[in-house]
This record gives sequence, structure tokens and C-alpha cells, in this order.
Amino acid sequence: MTECRYVRVCLAAEVVSGRPKQVFVGAEPIAICRVNDEFYAVSDICTHARFYLSDGSLDGYEIECPRHATVFDIRTGEVEIPPADTPLPTYPCRVVDGEVQVGVDE
Repeated sequence: MTECRYVRVCLAAEVVSGRPKQVFVGAEPIAICRVNDEFYAVSDICTHARFYLSDGSLDGYEIECPRHATVFDIRTGEVEIPPADTPLPTYPCRVVDGEVQVGVDE
């Protein structure tokens, strides 16, 4: 397993359950998703049409692209409903002292 370091991306209080929040780690857009008190981090770029997923909807563990309605599972990145056929990159995500942190490769 590759080692990672965690970087602060936002406060947990800034992430509303059911609404993806766009953050950046370097130049990489990442969607932070909250389901109750669980936090997930996925690439914010749809693998099908390169639209921001954070502009779409989040229903439970499913995030939907606003362009062509592809649905991904935020826990695994897997495609649930096409037209996309490539999974989303996912990132380790944790909350420490009220801050959301995303793991990036060392």
C-alpha cells in the first residue's frame, strides 16, 4: 500500500450532508461528500464528460453528474449508472479536530 500524507481541505462544518463541496488539492478538484457523519473524497471530474460532479446531486452514497446523469458510488468510485464506464478516483478522507483532511500520495 502506498503511503500518503493528509492535507486540510476545509472545515467539517462547511460540508452539508447531501451536498458535495468542491475543494482543491493543488490543481486537482476534489468533491468532499458527507453522508450523515461520514466523509468521502472523490475526483470532482466526471470520467465521462469532464463536468464538475460537485454541481450535481448527492443522494445517499450516489453522486450524479449534472451533464449526462452518470451515477457513481462515492465509497468506491464505481459507476452505478452509465454512460460513464470508468470509475472515479477516490481518496482517503478523515476528520481531525473539525477539519476535513484528504490523503494524497507521498
